[in-house]
Amino acid sequence: MAEKKVKIVEKEEAETMKKKIKPELSDEMKKQLDLRKEKKSKTPDFRRQEWFRYKKLGTSWRKPRGLHSKQRTNLKYRPANVSIGYGGPKKARGLHPSGFREVMVYNPKDLEGMDPATEAARIGHGVGTKKRMDIVEKAQKMNIRVLNGGI
Repeated sequence: MAEKKVKIVEKEEAETMKKKIKPELSDEMKKQLDLRKEKKSKTPDFRRQEWFRYKKLGTSWRKPRGLHSKQRTNLKYRPANVSIGYGGPKKARGLHPSGFREVMVYNPKDLEGMDPATEAARIGHGVGTKKRMDIVEKAQKMNIRVLNGGI
């Protein structure tokens, strides 16, 4: 009896869950996104000089500028510095990992000029629940993917 209830609930969940909208990407763009993902996995965590010594510094990156700085002079036992060589492919920059170009949306009217094949909506931080629901509803009608639409 309990198994039947579980199966019924699973079927209902499967019906209510919709497939995510995928972008229309060329083979070259898919290759660039995969290359970016692979390259990103190999980059180190760039941390601020002596972040481990003083809690008030935090870990966010700051360029080492001291005259006697060991990290600035790239000594091997110090963490890596940010440099141009760690950058990803130029064509994949600024894209969401799914392949969409992100467009900030603050009200339902902002969705009107969007291209559903290449662009996805990201709802602004200050948007309230009521307007957020309106944006998600209109985006579903227009077949536009909302990256942070969880309501």
